[in-house]
Amino acid sequence: MHKIAITTTTFGEYDKGPLNLLSENGFQIIQNPYERKLKKDEVLALCKDAVGIIAGTETLDADIMETLVNLKVVSRCGTGVDNVALVDADRIGIKVYNTPDAPTSAVAELTIGLMLNLLRHVSQMGNELKMGQWKKRMGNLLCEKRVGIKGFGRIGRKVAELLRPFGCEIAYADPFVEDGLLGLQRMSLKDMLCWADIVTIHVGVGDRLIGEKEFQCMKEGALIINTSRGGVVDESVLYEYLKNGNLSGAALDVFEEEPYFGALKELDNVILTPHIGSYAKEARVEMERQAVENLLKGLGIS
Repeated sequence: MHKIAITTTTFGEYDKGPLNLLSENGFQIIQNPYERKLKKDEVLALCKDAVGIIAGTETLDADIMETLVNLKVVSRCGTGVDNVALVDADRIGIKVYNTPDAPTSAVAELTIGLMLNLLRHVSQMGNELKMGQWKKRMGNLLCEKRVGIKGFGRIGRKVAELLRPFGCEIAYADPFVEDGLLGLQRMSLKDMLCWADIVTIHVGVGDRLIGEKEFQCMKEGALIINTSRGGVVDESVLYEYLKNGNLSGAALDVFEEEPYFGALKELDNVILTPHIGSYAKEARVEMERQAVENLLKGLGIS
């Protein structure tokens, strides 16, 4: 019986259909027992002898793929494949798939929710009330705010679509997208940071984009949201800008190291969520279904 390793933190909780499909095709299924992102030695142990991996965000580098000699397919349950060494996978002959469409609405809706939460201090006042403080904090409207979107792929464009009814001014920074897409202006990252009241990040790779130099460009009192990749935002610099009041608030769903236990937890003006951008039931079920179908396709099973 061929083995399929599922390394995502959860899988099949809301619909057993994808797991049943694997079983019906005669596969032995091994799932992540830790319910967190796997370390390298854990990946190697879990995926030993597997012909396919339904992958989360753990690193799948050349060494791992060369060690897993039976591996034929990596099927990412998610949008990005920056955690997979694609050049090495191609060299070794491992097929790589992802599910780019399924999480789009879930991540975009979370982003809008975080914007509204930050502007109206919802989480902050909720925490204060639970601690016995009846304190009304004055907030701001999302209506007519300038929103800059870094990364204008599927999710960035969906965020722009959801923002339109609020009457926001919207611009984007993305060197791979032409100017004027959806009737919006493309800016350089620097110009967009200087212009925007709210910056939201939707890139597909984890390269550092927002550090000291970029934070210096941002308007005093601006908000920043990252629901894309950990490491894109310099967390230590962000901490200083939030603590000093240069920025009014931030929301992060992704972190350089996960689980996150860093200094941002000390601040009241930051919202932290545990990498749950795709965690809407409908989106999660669709992602898992597509991930299994891609895996079977890669293994030559229709």
